Amino acid sequence: MEQQRLFQILELDGTLSDNSMVISEKLAVEMYKLLVLNRVFDRKLVNMQRKGQIGTYASFEGQEASQVGSAMALLPQDWMFPTYRDHAAMLTFGYEMVKIIWYWMGRIEGCMPPNNRNILPPYVPIATQIPQAAGAAWASKYKNEGACSIAYFGDGATSEGDFHEGLNMASVFKAPVVFFCQNNGYAISVPFSRQTASETVAQKAIAYNMNCVRVDGNDVFAVYVTTKNALEAARSGKGPTLIEAVTYRYGPHTTADDPSRYRSAEESETWKLRDPLLRLEAYLRKQNVLDQDTQEMIHIEADRLVNDGIQYALNVPKPDPSIMFKHVLSEKPWNIQEQESSFNSFMERYHHQ
Repeated sequence: MEQQRLFQILELDGTLSDNSMVISEKLAVEMYKLLVLNRVFDRKLVNMQRKGQIGTYASFEGQEASQVGSAMALLPQDWMFPTYRDHAAMLTFGYEMVKIIWYWMGRIEGCMPPNNRNILPPYVPIATQIPQAAGAAWASKYKNEGACSIAYFGDGATSEGDFHEGLNMASVFKAPVVFFCQNNGYAISVPFSRQTASETVAQKAIAYNMNCVRVDGNDVFAVYVTTKNALEAARSGKGPTLIEAVTYRYGPHTTADDPSRYRSAEESETWKLRDPLLRLEAYLRKQNVLDQDTQEMIHIEADRLVNDGIQYALNVPKPDPSIMFKHVLSEKPWNIQEQESSFNSFMERYHHQ
């Protein structure tokens, strides 16, 4: 099977490969600000993990264009189903920064979405969000709400049964959902070539009679246009779309991973030549929109916003650890009751020491 070409608008040098694609100056600048903010955020959270201020963290540096571009195409009523690596998408769509930090601190507040956005907490089990996104989209269609779902996942999720079940259901019922795969080349340490015999992720949609697109995931313009078109098609009753955004994560799978064991430093350096942030910077400079002073101001503001979020997250009182026994089961079985009683006894002795 001939491999489907990557849809691209923004060339590596900042020129447009398709001049018919109109991206307004205002939108391009907003994209740039969000790319910068999320890169600063990601790097600072890696540092927080190294200092022991948060738990294990999954960085997304290198994948910002895939997440920012796709999330910017959503409407306020839409539903987002993110993974543990999709914080740039969540921030772009309105999730509070401090709550993402709290999520990695293990606080329950980190799983509470904003009142004006339908954003699910980050999914850690692989692919479980895919059939749920299909179900939410079908329910929205049934109730004539005009909302779409977007489900984020990696290439490794396509090996799970949930992926196939979700795509099949969505296609049968023409559910208004976009399945957004960020193919970063590795499912932890497993390269894409060992993940599937298919040449691409996108072609898997053919079996479900579903629209599919392969897009340059480091081209924020192309990702935005692709996702916007897919959402418009879904909203107009044309059914779901599978998008394969070809991208790369610069860092490890998580802060507990050592990527040098399964990929070369040269590979990462090669991908950095396609960096989404540098590519958009080049475009904005060619358009005489971004000069050195403006660029520095954007970076300073991003740094301020992230530092403020971190300080707020760290300075709130520590949560009551007994909350781990709440909000899970309406009726606690005997073993959970036993564990809770044992924990309470331990805490009582601890406080009296």
